[in-house]
Amino acid sequence: MQTLRIWQQAPHNAFTDLIYFHYTLWCVFREGSAHVSPDGQFRILRSLDGIHWLSSAVISMAGADLRDAKFSLLPDGRLMLYGAGALHDKSQQSHQSFAWFSDNGLEWSAPVAIGEPNFWLWRLAWFGQQALAVSYHCGQPRLVRTYQTRDARHFVPLGQAIYQGSYANESAICFEPDGTALCLLRRDPENGLLGVARPPYHDWQWTDIGCRIGGPAMLRLADGQLLVCVRLYDQQVRTSLCKLDRLTGKLTELQVLPSGGDCSYAGMVLRENCLYISYYSSHEQRSAIYVTRLELRVPGGANFLPQ
Repeated sequence: MQTLRIWQQAPHNAFTDLIYFHYTLWCVFREGSAHVSPDGQFRILRSLDGIHWLSSAVISMAGADLRDAKFSLLPDGRLMLYGAGALHDKSQQSHQSFAWFSDNGLEWSAPVAIGEPNFWLWRLAWFGQQALAVSYHCGQPRLVRTYQTRDARHFVPLGQAIYQGSYANESAICFEPDGTALCLLRRDPENGLLGVARPPYHDWQWTDIGCRIGGPAMLRLADGQLLVCVRLYDQQVRTSLCKLDRLTGKLTELQVLPSGGDCSYAGMVLRENCLYISYYSSHEQRSAIYVTRLELRVPGGANFLPQ
């Protein structure tokens, strides 16, 4: 395992995502004066080797604290960046999700408002020509809602709620080959949940994963194993790579990443037998952005992590 600190130039650097696009690794995160502050903006770094990183773009918005940026590769080959704006003027609404689009990762479109007001669109995943997005309501009532989109601009809600009853918020989502959707859902202060739904994604079955989590990211390997990177709260707060059992919902910790305190919010990219994980942590003075590289062994074509 190799871990590098790749950025620490702002007073607070946090909430990452990672994608492979145009033979390049791209990492996006929030810069601001504090964990919560009105001046949040997105910085995008790029790297050809995962070691040397260059700043490629900065995206800011007057009147909003930009938070929790995510990447998505669209079916037409363009790169999508999306995240939430915590609005300075809250007289009409407090939050709005936005998207930006790029052909090259360097030049970005003007922002496009996506989803519904006060629904924080956290993660989306593509299956063929359509994507499923998971969002949570900012404020009361507490609920999680899913949306479908074909163009990454217009998001159609699928019913009123897929989960309601406690403070459920951040999520990760992926698909199985038959179109079954899997959702890893954070709740506070309760344990996280694993949700499973088949098309048309109205009926979700939830399983308690046995522990509290934060900032979930999830990756399905070719052999069906689920890797997740989360913040764990038992003992010392830390960022860890874990295995999630699809059938039982059990979470098994595989590798603690160098981390502590204010941390987590990972992005994951698998290239051949190398797993790259971006995340942030505050274990070395102020919060910084890190990238870890892990080697996966591949016996008989099935990816697995050494115990």
